[in-house]
Amino acid sequence: MKKTACIILMAVMLIFFTACGQTNEKVQEAENMKQASYVNITAKQAKEIMDTESGYIILDVRTEEEFEEGHIPGAILIPDYEIKTRAEEILTDKNQQLLVYCRSGRRSKLASEALLDLGYTNIKEFGGIIDWPYEVEKQSD
Repeated sequence: MKKTACIILMAVMLIFFTACGQTNEKVQEAENMKQASYVNITAKQAKEIMDTESGYIILDVRTEEEFEEGHIPGAILIPDYEIKTRAEEILTDKNQQLLVYCRSGRRSKLASEALLDLGYTNIKEFGGIIDWPYEVEKQSD
């Protein structure tokens, strides 16, 4: 009888500690997700990346009308309100460096948060085109 009670007790303890380990792993994973964030950089830093690196995407999150009025050369357009529905279709590599901007910086921050929620890991947000002192092209160019 004592052997049976000991075996049952050991089995219960084993299940308990195994379950706690899995819970701790899930908690740690959730904490890691909370800690993930995008990086704020300046327009100058974004330009340096564009001039010296490759494999990045410049992401304009303004409206189509704003984009047509003038955008950074090579930028692709996904309006901020379409990030959650279109990003994964267009931005297929979630580890690719994304340089995100809008008009003044508010929508680019919101879009960067939405990209984080979708699992993107290499996001650099550099504010608005109103602070961009470099080349801009128009859709008709």
